[in-house]
Amino acid sequence: MKSKIRNFKKVIILFCFIANIQTLIAQSTTNTYPSLLQLCKELRLLERTSLPNGVPDYRKETIVKIQQTLVQYEARHAKMDTTGWLTEQRVDYVLLLAEINALDYNCRILQPWVRDPAFYAIVWNEQSDTPDHEGPTSFAAIELWKYIFPLSIDDEKKLTAQLKIIPPLYEQAKINLTGNAKDLWSAGIGNIKDQVAMLDELANKTINNNAELKNAIAAAKNASLQLITWLQKQLPFKNGASGIGKENYNWHLKHVLLVPLTWDDEVMLLKRELTRAYASLQLERERNKNLPELTPIATVEDYKTQTDAAVTNMMRFLKEKKILPVKEYMEPELRKHLGEFVPEQNRNFFANISHCAPAVLYSHSTHWFEVAGLTKEPHASLLRKDALPYNMWMMRDEGLATSMEETLMHAGMWDENPRARELVWIMLAQRCARGLASLYAQANMINYEEARKFQVEFTPKGWTGDESLVGFEQHLYLRQPAYGTCYVTGKYLIEKLMMEMGRLQQNNFTLYNFFEKFYAAGIIPVSLVGWQLTGNDEEIKKMLKK
Repeated sequence: MKSKIRNFKKVIILFCFIANIQTLIAQSTTNTYPSLLQLCKELRLLERTSLPNGVPDYRKETIVKIQQTLVQYEARHAKMDTTGWLTEQRVDYVLLLAEINALDYNCRILQPWVRDPAFYAIVWNEQSDTPDHEGPTSFAAIELWKYIFPLSIDDEKKLTAQLKIIPPLYEQAKINLTGNAKDLWSAGIGNIKDQVAMLDELANKTINNNAELKNAIAAAKNASLQLITWLQKQLPFKNGASGIGKENYNWHLKHVLLVPLTWDDEVMLLKRELTRAYASLQLERERNKNLPELTPIATVEDYKTQTDAAVTNMMRFLKEKKILPVKEYMEPELRKHLGEFVPEQNRNFFANISHCAPAVLYSHSTHWFEVAGLTKEPHASLLRKDALPYNMWMMRDEGLATSMEETLMHAGMWDENPRARELVWIMLAQRCARGLASLYAQANMINYEEARKFQVEFTPKGWTGDESLVGFEQHLYLRQPAYGTCYVTGKYLIEKLMMEMGRLQQNNFTLYNFFEKFYAAGIIPVSLVGWQLTGNDEEIKKMLKK
């Protein structure tokens, strides 16, 4: 009897030992970096929910299921113990939390499939100069600019299948779009109209293709026209605000973009930068008062000659001054996007700049270096190798491009053409004007039309040009909170990091080394770049604190 009891105890002890081992193994698996990567893969598939016919599913009941799954993903993320992880891996851990928050924010607050008709404009005929499309965009986006015409047989089939999604998606849109955001609704109709024009252009380019593609184009156009009619009929009943309000705006800044500022902080920052831009412009003009004014480019041939020279000189400057690592793919990529000559009466703000001193604008177009880098030199991290979803890259990407304008100026790029320095301050003033307007619109202090007027009023006189660009910009900034401010706020965050690195490195600091490390960290929130470069995570801890 005693022997049986002893044997039973041994079995119990063995069982407990095995159970403990299994628990430790499970915990070890859950706490590994690969488990974070697995969660990332699952998260990025979550919103890409489709119906059996391949149509994106933004129905209310589906969004509820996504939110329920998100709660489970957040719990899995919270259970991970990052003790012993490399700094870069811990950065990825926080980055994934921000991405979880981003989808939660989209489902709870932004709800583009409910509030924003422009969300359903899924045909794109141009590549964005940013890592991904600006503003909320469906994963079913049709990238016409990626196709080579005349179409191959395989591309013809692919494009046909993509276009066939539009009619059923738009029937779903008429059910999903229950929001009351008047300005988003009104301005969004224009996006669907633009899509009709793109489909007409596509029809002309595929006139020799098969009947199935032609029918798909015609059906997509018809569905678009029907959606426009439906939206216009609903418009008189829309009377709600389109901004998300200060509280929601602050939540998005802190928990999604990982920006250690508030709406009020951004207002103060942009007011200060607007003041600095105007004051600096006046000082530059005083300095240059005995110099001839800039002469705008007047012919197509001059535009080609001057833009070609501008790129050559800028790339030489970057190399000789050792501003940043210059890769072989950078100049060819930039040369694909030099713009074209625009008659004076048709020029918008940026065309006015580029027709006076092209390289002033091209210093911002260093955007294209990073766009090319996503494919030429993808980051080793799964989380960073592609563009972050939900425009989480905006502060880092737009902030860098904007800061590059002033960085190159201070480095001496315009020493031989001092009048061009004036354009740098004019561009900063314009970015502050549109950013402030977007802040007031998101707080529902002004509406869309008033935001447009504010931007024009505070942009230096005579430079706004064709105001259709103003409408596009303020619509985008209403659709995607914080995009209007990201140029200036992102620039500030990068300058702040530059200050911190300078204090750490003292006389060893160089722009080249700074940008080499900055680019290498990937297109992620600047606060995370700062953590990775300095090793200081205090700012991140404060934002993550409940």
